[in-house]
Amino acid sequence: MAVTDPLDARLLAALAELGKAAVHEVAAKVGMDPRDVAYRLVNLSASGLPLLVGVESDPNGLRAALAGGWGAPPQPPQPPHPHPQQQTPHPQQQPHPQPGGPQAVHGAPSGAYPVQGAPSGAYPVHGAPSGAYPVQGPHPGHAAHAAQGTPSGRYQPPPPAQQRPPLAPQQPPPPDPVMTTWGPPQSALWARGDQPPSAPPPAPATPRTGRSGDVLQTEGLEGERLAVQLLEVQDPADYLFGAAGYRLDEGERAVVVHTEITNRGPIPFASLPDNYLELITTDGAAIAKAPVSLSSRPPHKIGVAPGETTGGHTVYVLPDATRVVSVRWSPRPEPDERSLLWSIDD
Repeated sequence: MAVTDPLDARLLAALAELGKAAVHEVAAKVGMDPRDVAYRLVNLSASGLPLLVGVESDPNGLRAALAGGWGAPPQPPQPPHPHPQQQTPHPQQQPHPQPGGPQAVHGAPSGAYPVQGAPSGAYPVHGAPSGAYPVQGPHPGHAAHAAQGTPSGRYQPPPPAQQRPPLAPQQPPPPDPVMTTWGPPQSALWARGDQPPSAPPPAPATPRTGRSGDVLQTEGLEGERLAVQLLEVQDPADYLFGAAGYRLDEGERAVVVHTEITNRGPIPFASLPDNYLELITTDGAAIAKAPVSLSSRPPHKIGVAPGETTGGHTVYVLPDATRVVSVRWSPRPEPDERSLLWSIDD
């Protein structure tokens, strides 16, 4: 499929760089509305692209939100009381009472009261992936509401003040389970449901550093328990690069890094293992991998199942005078406390 829309191409380029991210993170990276991003990603996924759009939720939190009545539409406004002259028909034109059913308001339409200035359908939300959001309020298909007010019998005055029961003290409303569980909408708290809102990310107990050949432990973005090993760094690897049919420019050299990753937890690792495997130079600059693969050194494949160990080779092209001192692995583009670092400087 050819992507012709520039916004779709921009989204796919950002997602190819991130590998796996929440919708609001992709929207923040490209500077678009999250609803528009979700709508476009769903359409691109349905068009046959290797793209999966998913939703992560806390089942207990959703049940608590549904039990608390979150999202229920408010009651429609009640019609105004008719004028006293309209309640008393002319003696010679006494209408026959209708047995059963509510008394309709004189002069009111037979359907529900429409929203002032609103179209007859639902308000469409720009970029919503699954259809328009319904208007909160009375639905056009509801039956007419009965007039609320004093019955047609004799008026009963309220009891004197000394006979009225004492008013109970007002209790503060209970906290909203949705807000206490998930936090404000479109915030970072909506991305994870397995941690309390105030709990900071766990800090590593020891620095995740080592030398070539060491196995280092870390966690993925979804809590995967991973063990990554740096097996070999071939520098230079120009002969492997040329044997695969590629050509280096003048003043360039190729480097091949062999790594192995093991998933030691129950959560599958769904990303490309070397998506953010970088070479670190003497001045601290990071060199990303080249978009090539060698036939003699197979690349990594996407995904590592629980209990599985898989390996692969990553190719880099850099200036011939650049000196590489370490290799860094991260689960996301920006290094954080989950990043691993192997020193290769002899």
